[in-house]
Amino acid sequence: MEARGRAEDENIKITVEMLKSRTGQFDLESILFLKLKNIGICNLGCIGDCVNLERLDLSGNDISNLTPLASLKLLAVLNLSANRISNLVCMNTSYQSAILEIFPKIKVLDGERMSGRGSDLYQLCKDMDASLKEMRSSGSVGEWPGTKKWVEDGYWELKPKRKTQSDEAVEQFYNIVKECRELNSKAADIIAKTERTLCTIK
Repeated sequence: MEARGRAEDENIKITVEMLKSRTGQFDLESILFLKLKNIGICNLGCIGDCVNLERLDLSGNDISNLTPLASLKLLAVLNLSANRISNLVCMNTSYQSAILEIFPKIKVLDGERMSGRGSDLYQLCKDMDASLKEMRSSGSVGEWPGTKKWVEDGYWELKPKRKTQSDEAVEQFYNIVKECRELNSKAADIIAKTERTLCTIK
């Protein structure tokens, strides 16, 4: 709500300065990834100059015109969700095909895989989810059974490492050295006390 209010008051537009400050790049053609979500953008401005852009997140803004994106032919990932797009209605089934026509290299659109490895599996899972929802709403599928744990408690906890013979030998060696130091310290104390006693007797 706050971002939308700002957009109406300030008419936030993408500028060269905004892109440079957000990415740290001096040349717009060097920008490959760009995340401009939830900042109240309503005008895409000079974004079309980022001709090498591969990933773009514009979600949660007030964008109503996608024309400036037409020059971004290398886009592989695009997120336009939660925007006011007037020239392409997102709820329309032709939305995805229209976007794919404009951006032929798109693999992910609004978080959904459109092409490439895994796209068929993604679509299959989506279809299965839709079918299950339909079956649940019609009452033909009962409640889900209680979930069971895949592994027992403590399965992923690190087990204490078994000592090898060399580990045990090193530990014994250090223990012996420690005992020798303690004995040496005790012997030095006894010698010092004896010397003091002999000095007092003389």
